[in-house]
Amino acid sequence: MFAKIPYFFPSMRNNRILYFLLCISIIALGILSRKTEIIPLVVGDILYSIMIYFLMRFLFLKTKLQKTAFISLLVCYGIETLQLSQADWINEIRHTAFGRLVLGQGFLWSDLLAYTFGITIAFLGDMYLIQKNKS
Repeated sequence: MFAKIPYFFPSMRNNRILYFLLCISIIALGILSRKTEIIPLVVGDILYSIMIYFLMRFLFLKTKLQKTAFISLLVCYGIETLQLSQADWINEIRHTAFGRLVLGQGFLWSDLLAYTFGITIAFLGDMYLIQKNKS
């Protein structure tokens, strides 16, 4: 009986639940990565972009994977570019824990590379799981 249960959840509703759980897990790992000095900061940036990808998959479940990856990159790049703005109102938001985690502190070119790498990992992993489910 259990042999017939697919590896990846077959229904859209269950996929949405899976993407939500992945987001929550990655958020926890990302916060944990910032609490230790052993893990390089770039790991947190990679996890952040993976979380953004799975959040986009959660929100836009029927969208093609390539389009989801592109939208995720735009969101990550947009948030990073927003860090160039030092307006008082946005700096006030950045001084909160939530604002610091979501909006970051300062623009770094290396973060764009980390986001690209993270979204590529998430995209390829997602594509692999979907292909595995089909076979």
